[in-house]
Amino acid sequence: MVRIAGVDLPNQKRVDIALTYLYGIGRNNVVPILAKANIEAHRRIQTLTDEEASRIARIIEKEYSVEGDLRREVSDNIKRLRDIGTYRGMRHARKLPARGQRTRSNARTKRGKRVTIGALKKDDRAKVGDKVATEEKK
Repeated sequence: MVRIAGVDLPNQKRVDIALTYLYGIGRNNVVPILAKANIEAHRRIQTLTDEEASRIARIIEKEYSVEGDLRREVSDNIKRLRDIGTYRGMRHARKLPARGQRTRSNARTKRGKRVTIGALKKDDRAKVGDKVATEEKK
C-alpha cells in the first residue's frame, strides 16, 4: 500500500483515481502530476515501484497544498472572514449557505431536519398542554 501525505492509497484502484483520495487533489490536478512523474494514469497503485511512488509524493509535496496544511488554510480563511465581520463570515458562523443559494425551500443539509412550527394536531396539542400544566404545578 502506497502512503502519500499521510494517506494510504488503495492498492486495487487506478493511479488517477487513487490520488483523488488526498484532500486537495482532484481529477483535474491528477493529469499534470502524472505527466510530470511520467506515469500512465491507467496503471494500478499496486504496480507502482517505490521510486515511482516517491516521485509522485515529491511532486505533490513541492507544488500542491494538501491534507492538513490545506484544511488549516481553509479554516483560517473562514475564521478571518468571521473576525472581520463579512457577510460570508456571518453565514459560516450561522451554518448557512455562504454562496447565495436560496434557503426558503432548500439547504436542508446545512439547516438540518425540518421543524414544524404552529401546525399541531389536536392530540399533540393536548399532550403539550398537559406538560405545561404539570410544570406550572412544580
